[in-house]
Amino acid sequence: MPILEVCCYSLECAITAEQAGADRIELCSAPKEGGLTPSHGTLRLAKERLALPVHPMVRPRGGDFCYSDIEFDSMLNDLAAIRDMGFPGVVVGVLDEEGHIDLQRMRRIMGQCSGVAVTFHRAFDMCINPYQALQQLTDLGVARILTSGQQQSAETGLALLRELNSQSRGPIIMAGAGVRLTNLHKFQQIGIRELHSSARQVVASGMRYRKAGVSMSVDNEVDEFTRYCVDGDMVAAMKHALSTPLPNPAPTPSHRPA
Repeated sequence: MPILEVCCYSLECAITAEQAGADRIELCSAPKEGGLTPSHGTLRLAKERLALPVHPMVRPRGGDFCYSDIEFDSMLNDLAAIRDMGFPGVVVGVLDEEGHIDLQRMRRIMGQCSGVAVTFHRAFDMCINPYQALQQLTDLGVARILTSGQQQSAETGLALLRELNSQSRGPIIMAGAGVRLTNLHKFQQIGIRELHSSARQVVASGMRYRKAGVSMSVDNEVDEFTRYCVDGDMVAAMKHALSTPLPNPAPTPSHRPA
């Protein structure tokens, strides 16, 4: 049965996903940045309160995946802390200025992650040559690649996902970005074994008093009184759908001359 990994931006969301039947948690922060490294406090509580495998994100900032020396050093420190805390996996990725996998830095990351499964995240979708990147990540010993097939959504990237999945002789190809209950079957049909979804819903703040004219965001249009949360019912529905065998395709009728 396919694995359902749920992207969670808080410990509360991770607990909801676990209770709803998720198989694994990608734990991160900052949803509007596409996911950043969670805090040390969140990581410690995750170890205490979650039974599921948790793979924390290590990403020091939003934007591209070409990092300064200081940013990369901070990533190595975070990776060491996550390894020493006993997490079974980590989610990370770095590119160079030309859009290739930064092999020198990825080798250092793999060395820092001894005994920890490494998922190369959607930096893969920003690289210049996905086939070369797949071979390089295979050689590095990466456990899986989280990808949308280099498209805005994984459903749009089905063609490349199918090719990567058939070609990979090492990393698991995990489809992510826009993976929903309504399109799960499309990924199953091309043989994808692991799926990544935020299964998110937007919830309103519990604040009754809301100060007008003051924002904590550089974007004054951002609604700071709503936030993303995992929809437990959606996670449960997705797990149920994944456990249900796909129907066999109808046989093609034969046309015989009368």
